[in-house]
Amino acid sequence: MNRILEPEVMDTWLEATAYDAMDFTAVNTAFATEAISLDPHAVKVLDIGTGTARIPILMCQQRPQYLFTAIDLAQSMLIIGQRNVEAAQLTQRIRLERVDSKRMPYPDLEFDMVISNSLVHHLPEPYLLFQEIKRLIKLDGAILIRDLIRPENDRVVNELGAKFGSNYDPQQQQLFQDSLKAALTLVEVRELIDRVGLTQVKLSQTSELHWTIERQKNIIDRI
Repeated sequence: MNRILEPEVMDTWLEATAYDAMDFTAVNTAFATEAISLDPHAVKVLDIGTGTARIPILMCQQRPQYLFTAIDLAQSMLIIGQRNVEAAQLTQRIRLERVDSKRMPYPDLEFDMVISNSLVHHLPEPYLLFQEIKRLIKLDGAILIRDLIRPENDRVVNELGAKFGSNYDPQQQQLFQDSLKAALTLVEVRELIDRVGLTQVKLSQTSELHWTIERQKNIIDRI
């Protein structure tokens, strides 16, 4: 199956509220736990494509020193995210900003950890995101990037939609299937890593639906 791009920015109020209403609790908790394990002592953390800020909230609730810059291009997502941050009483530690992930206004080597969950499939040119991650992460910094894997054909898309989206309403089901079709394959992700020259990272398929790139802090020093 060829990649079928979806809109880069989910910025209607209907899309944002539908997304925030989808139950990603287990997936987000697993992501947050893994990210923390890669550097529990980090301070400056960048979340690229934060959506409604659920993952930064989970991580800050477990690690009191984390200071997040959490970015997204969708203003509607950020509005809901700000409400979520305020409800969690974390406004002093999570700063939400409307920023394009392909051109981020932060200094080189600025962050101890860079994370991104389910953003890559939205981007027509994900190479630009990977290039920015390499620029912004400290040389020994932790990285965790996760996204969907594109299935081989429409039949598999439908099967995965039925298996994992059975509790979704029709709009949420459509969002999920469109995301699968817009995702990358493992081969395509590996090509991006090699092209950018992102070093000492591990790429693997970590579920029936997802690929993951990870790098633990100080791994460069230990090799």
